[in-house]
Amino acid sequence: MEKTLKAIEEMTRLGIIRAYAIGGGIAATYYIEPVLTYDLGVFFIPVKPGLDELAPIYEFARGRGYVEQAEALIIEGFPVQFIPVFNDLVREAVVNAATLTYRGVEGKVVKAEYLVAIALQTGRTKDRERAARLLDSESVDRTELAKILERHGLVDRLNQLEGEPGEE
Repeated sequence: MEKTLKAIEEMTRLGIIRAYAIGGGIAATYYIEPVLTYDLGVFFIPVKPGLDELAPIYEFARGRGYVEQAEALIIEGFPVQFIPVFNDLVREAVVNAATLTYRGVEGKVVKAEYLVAIALQTGRTKDRERAARLLDSESVDRTELAKILERHGLVDRLNQLEGEPGEE
C-alpha cells in the first residue's frame, strides 16, 4: 500500500486533487482492530468542482498504466475508490485530516472523530457498527466529537446509537 499512498500523494503535489483523506474501513483500522474491506476509500476535494471531478484522476491513472475495476482504480495493485467530498462534514474531515505514516510513507487519514460522525450520518448498519467500535476505543476525543456532531446536527444519532432517547 505504500506505493499506492505515494501515487495519491503525487496527485496532490501535481494539483490533480486539492486535498484528500483516507476514509472508511481502512481509515478505521488506523484506530481500531482491522475490519474486512475491499478497497481504499479516498475522500478528495477536487481542484475544479463540477460534473467531471474524477476525470483528472482517471487521466493520471491511465497515464501510469493503472486500470479501472468497477468503481475503483487499481493503483500499484490496490483498489482505490476516489469519492469527491459530498457535503460539509466530509469536506471538514478532509481539511482536518491527520497525517499517518505507513512503512515510511506519509498519507492523510480521516480522524477518528470524523469517522464516527460520517458513519452516524451515513447510517448503514456497517457504519453504525464501525462508529460503535471507534467509540469503544480510546482513539475518539469525546469533546471534539461532541463539537463536530453539534455543528452537523448529528447529536441525536449518537444518542440513538448509545441507547439514549433522542430528541424528536
